[in-house]
Amino acid sequence: MAGRRQPIQLVQAKGKKHLTKAEIEERERTEVKAPSDKVTAPSYLTPGQKKAFRKTVKELREIDLISNLDIDALARLIIAQDKYREITEQIASMPLMVTITKEVGKDENGEPIMKDYEVVNSQVERLAIIQDRYFRQCRQGAADFGLTVSSRCRLVVPKAPDPPKGNKFTDKFT
Repeated sequence: MAGRRQPIQLVQAKGKKHLTKAEIEERERTEVKAPSDKVTAPSYLTPGQKKAFRKTVKELREIDLISNLDIDALARLIIAQDKYREITEQIASMPLMVTITKEVGKDENGEPIMKDYEVVNSQVERLAIIQDRYFRQCRQGAADFGLTVSSRCRLVVPKAPDPPKGNKFTDKFT
C-alpha cells in the first residue's frame, strides 16, 4: 500500500527518490497550497480565547503549519482547552467523597437506625465525564496541529544534506 503523498520539497530534501525536472514541475504545479494570509481569531471566541488563539497561531506560523483553512479547527481546540480548565477548576473545588446517612433498620421501639456512609460525590463523577470528553477533544486537536510530542515526532523535517567527504587522494593533498 502506498504511503501518504508528501510535498515535493520534502521528497527532494530526503533525497531518496529521483525525479526528473518534468516530474518535479508537475508535482509543484498540482500541489495544493492553502494561503495563510488571513489567519485571525473568529468573532465567537472570548477575549481570553482570542489571546490563546493568537499565541498558538504565532507558534504554528514559525514552523509553517497553519493556513486559512485551519481557523475553525484551531478555534475548536482553544474552546475545548478553555472548557477543560473550567471543568477542572470546578472539580478541584468539590470534595470527591461525601457522607450520606441511610436507614439500616428499626430498633425495638420502631425508631429508625441510621448509619453514615462515604460515597463518591455524584456531581464530581458527572463533571469528570465531561472533563474526559474535553480532554479527548484537546488531545485530538493538539495532535492534528502537531502540538503533542508524539505528533511532532511524526512530522518529517528535512535536514540539510551532509557535505561530501573527500576521498583518500584529496585528504592527502590538502
